[in-house]
Amino acid sequence: MPRVIVTRPAREAAHWVKLLGARGVDAVALPLIAIGPCRDAAAEQALTQAHARLAQYRALMFVSGNAVFHFFEPNKALALDGQALAAIKTRAWAPGPGTARALEQAGVPPGCIDGPAPDAPQFDSEALWQQVSGQIRPGDCVLIVRGRSSTPQGVHESLGNGRDWLARQIEAAGGTVEFVVAYQRGAPHFSAREVALAQQAACDGSIWLLSSSEAVAHLAEALPGQHWGAAHALATHPRIAEAARAAGFGTVRECRPALEDVVASIESAA
Repeated sequence: MPRVIVTRPAREAAHWVKLLGARGVDAVALPLIAIGPCRDAAAEQALTQAHARLAQYRALMFVSGNAVFHFFEPNKALALDGQALAAIKTRAWAPGPGTARALEQAGVPPGCIDGPAPDAPQFDSEALWQQVSGQIRPGDCVLIVRGRSSTPQGVHESLGNGRDWLARQIEAAGGTVEFVVAYQRGAPHFSAREVALAQQAACDGSIWLLSSSEAVAHLAEALPGQHWGAAHALATHPRIAEAARAAGFGTVRECRPALEDVVASIESAA
């Protein structure tokens, strides 16, 4: 079975390496997106204000597990008092199971969390909206907790993405939307060992598990001039697959971002 390069941010990558290892898959983490707190003063103030206004929101939509972690981490008392969301009837929306798991780890009761159906073709804003559209009434406000990119590639990816589509659906249903930045995304700084790993994985039959088109751009930037024609990619969304093909990956396959689907795709390539 080929080795798998897990490219998610560090915290998520470690989790996936563990899950894949338990299924007998040789996996190694090579995060292609660096995550950290947003230190912009205005963003920090907006985040503090959002914490104080939870009861005013119909729902909080978290774009990722990192959004959950950095929204609750500055306010551990809020995280530990997960029952507060249930008491004020504010829902927590998650576009996928990883985000839902992060919400539970932050102390949010499972009964307060909404997400796509387990058998949804994709875990994204479109699948989430199918489950939560009936919650919105005229005048309701939804807070979307997101990250901010520090790279041109990430800024470009943020334009017209799923959360903007979701915001339009909420507004069309009579609701309003607010955004708050909880964390910063950036390009990774590869060590010499990581550069060597990436160069080897570009041609040794490894499978690159790609979960972000921004990550694909960071990889190309980190290894300028690298030929990817012999590289194999497994993309968890059609947009990511398109980015991998544009970057020159010789073989690109797609699958749902669920463990069973990922493992099945890896095994089929063996």
